[in-house]
Amino acid sequence: MYLNIQETADYLEVPISEIHRLIRGRQVRIIEVDDEILLNRDQFNFFIEQREKYKHELEAYLNTPLPEDPDIKDED
Repeated sequence: MYLNIQETADYLEVPISEIHRLIRGRQVRIIEVDDEILLNRDQFNFFIEQREKYKHELEAYLNTPLPEDPDIKDED
């Protein structure tokens, strides 16, 4: 399925400027049809998988309680 730039930005939850940067850097494949730029949605599957993996890792890290420090000494 092909999406225009606005739809792609919404799909990836990134700003439109980021999509333009990817296009200028030729990091994504595009098709131009009647002065409209279309991007294949499937080329972003790896990005979405990695973002979800990172979110889960970050959530697990933030939910891990801090261990008690055995070297704490009360100097009172």
